[in-house]
Amino acid sequence: MLGRIWHSDGMWLFWRSPAAILAAIVAIVIIGGALLSPWIVATSPYDLASFSLIDGLLPPLWQGGDPRFPLGTDDQGRDMIAAILFGARLSLTIGLMAMAIASVLGIGLGLAAGYFGGRFDAIVMRIADVQLALPAILTALLIDGISRGLLPPDVQQSFRVAVLTLAIALSLWVNFARTARASVFVERNKDYVQAAIMMGQHPLRVMTYHILPNILGPLLVIMTVDLASAILLEATLSFLGIGLPADSPSLGTLIRIGMQFLLSGEWWILWVPTLFLVALVVSINILGDFLRDVFNPKVR
Repeated sequence: MLGRIWHSDGMWLFWRSPAAILAAIVAIVIIGGALLSPWIVATSPYDLASFSLIDGLLPPLWQGGDPRFPLGTDDQGRDMIAAILFGARLSLTIGLMAMAIASVLGIGLGLAAGYFGGRFDAIVMRIADVQLALPAILTALLIDGISRGLLPPDVQQSFRVAVLTLAIALSLWVNFARTARASVFVERNKDYVQAAIMMGQHPLRVMTYHILPNILGPLLVIMTVDLASAILLEATLSFLGIGLPADSPSLGTLIRIGMQFLLSGEWWILWVPTLFLVALVVSINILGDFLRDVFNPKVR
């Protein structure tokens, strides 16, 4: 079903949407650069031996900087291009893993709640309602605080990425669950679902092989939008000093470090990673809006 919609309408709409084309180009360039960062840049911001304090605070090339560092360096002498690409790689990894966990958890609970209904549905939806009353950032902060209290100090640093990913995932599953549940209510009374039930198929098979493929459209839109939300949430937590440490810079960590130089004249340390993060999040959101139009002809 998704393939027919995409091939019939998706490509036609895509080539007639300059915003979607530009967003796709920006997203591909940024994601491709992040994935290929070990081969694109000569130095690694995680390797202390690859940069020198002597090269610290060099301005961008158009302000008379060193040709080796087109976008300048930070106070530690790290190449801003290398730091941004490696930081984007880490932010994308956390965002993709968090979105994957949130989608599996939310879609699974939403399918079961919509299919079985009753008390299970009521419990899942009340938990979702309680979480919706809290901003995602507060949910992530709560989970992070609990992990800090449970994990010994000597192992907290080793599990920072895992804890941060789980905190973001548990703050984003609700949208998947509510959308899947509402879609199941529409699909479960249709003839193809009732025929599968009358044939004696297991409920898990009915949900995964019959219902799920027919409700993937809106779920794919949420996946795209929540990927941008996960990246932005990771950047927010790292900016607050709760996410990743300074020796493993993500985009949020780089922005937090750059804030220290906001009024000292080294503007590139803050604004280069900030503009990079904005371009990534905006391009993903535009692609999410485009997917919404593809799978929902009423809003075209």
